Amino acid sequence: MEVYRHEVKYYECDRMGITHHSNYVRFMEEARVDWMDQLGYGFDRMEAEGVVSPVVSVECVYKHPTTFKDVIEVEVHVAEMSALKITFGYTMRANGRVVCTARSVHCFMENGRPVALETRFPQLFSAIQHLPTS
Repeated sequence: MEVYRHEVKYYECDRMGITHHSNYVRFMEEARVDWMDQLGYGFDRMEAEGVVSPVVSVECVYKHPTTFKDVIEVEVHVAEMSALKITFGYTMRANGRVVCTARSVHCFMENGRPVALETRFPQLFSAIQHLPTS
């Protein structure tokens, strides 16, 4: 899987010139959407088929600040997967060092009810299972 790259915009920085912490959650989402697209199962495809993937929880550990024009490389991997939930792990690097590690937990729902990814999208489930582990 290709690494996702995000160049920090001026408006994403706070008054101290540091990337505001809330933006890292957005970078995670951008990277996750790109990762799913690379697998051939973009969220647009899933939503067109009536399935949504809400966030259950998010956790970020900030290690080093980034600033305007820094390029953050976001590596995405599946940390855990069960019948109803998937946990993505993220490692974000800029300027040769890890700047943030994070996790997000998601479920899949159709018509307001949880659905098993393995049953609803068996090809996607299989593709994820056969990815190299991180």
